Amino acid sequence: MLIHPWDAADETEWREWLARHSFGQLAVNGLPGDPPWVQPAHFRYDAEPGPYGRVITHLARPNPLWRALEADPQVLLSVVDDYVYVPGTWTASEGAPAEHGTPTSYYAAVQLRCVARVVDDPAEKAALLNRQVAHFQPEGGTAPAAPGEAPFGRMLSGIRGLSLEVTEVRAKFKYAGNKPEHVRRGVAERLAERAGPGDLAARAHQLRRLTADE
Repeated sequence: MLIHPWDAADETEWREWLARHSFGQLAVNGLPGDPPWVQPAHFRYDAEPGPYGRVITHLARPNPLWRALEADPQVLLSVVDDYVYVPGTWTASEGAPAEHGTPTSYYAAVQLRCVARVVDDPAEKAALLNRQVAHFQPEGGTAPAAPGEAPFGRMLSGIRGLSLEVTEVRAKFKYAGNKPEHVRRGVAERLAERAGPGDLAARAHQLRRLTADE
C-alpha cells in the first residue's frame, strides 16, 4: 500500500479508528503453487500487549487455510472503511473547467502485520470467544462458552482460535490532503449533499484533517 506523506496517519488516529472497526480480511501466504488465502472475519483488537497490541478471532475447523497458516504464521490483517467515490467534477481547481477535475477515491485503511498463533486448548479457546463476544455484545445476553458445559461446550471442537501479535502497522487516510483547502471544503459540501453510503464518514475525516492542518 502506497502511503504519501499527506495520507499518513499518526498512531492516535489509526488507533482511535481501529477501535471502531472490527471487520477485515486476513491474508495468509499460500502453500507453494497456491495463491494467498484471504479470509473475511470479525475480530477484536486489543491495544495491549506489546507496542502494537493483539488481535483475536476464530474460524471454523474445516477452513482450508489452516495448513497454509501453520506453514507460515506471518499474516496481514487488512481493514478498510469510510470509502467513497469522488467525481472529477467535484475536484477541479478554482477557475478550471469542471471536466478537468480528477475522479478519485477516499478511504481509510489500516494494515496490521501479525504473527499468528493457533489456539486449540479448549479453555483458552473459550476465553478467546468470550472476549470476542464481550466486544461485540457488551450488553450481554449470550451464555459464556465453557468446555464441557452447555450450551456451547460441545461446539468448541468445531472451531480454532487465532491470537495475532501485531508487529507492524501501516495506516492510510486518503482524503485529498494534497489538495488546496477550497477544493477539500468544496468536496466536503458535496459529500454532505449527496449523503450516500460512507459519505458522511468520509466528510468527517476530511474536515477533521483540515482542522488539524490549520
